[in-house]
Amino acid sequence: METGVRLTVVSTQTEADIICALLRENGIACGERAADMATYGTAGFGGWREILVGEEQLEEAQRLLDTPPPADE
Repeated sequence: METGVRLTVVSTQTEADIICALLRENGIACGERAADMATYGTAGFGGWREILVGEEQLEEAQRLLDTPPPADE
């Protein structure tokens, strides 16, 4: 998915993969792409990635990311 709205920006490909896996597991289509570092005001090397979702699923995706994981018992 190269089109969509930005859900979040993460610093590594691994982090992007984990978030997209979580979203897809919950029925939310997502994609990721390299983030434009000039937009974020940082310099140097890194794997900054934008996570994209469809506009109609943005609120659901935000809620999912904001939900803390269950506590270990």
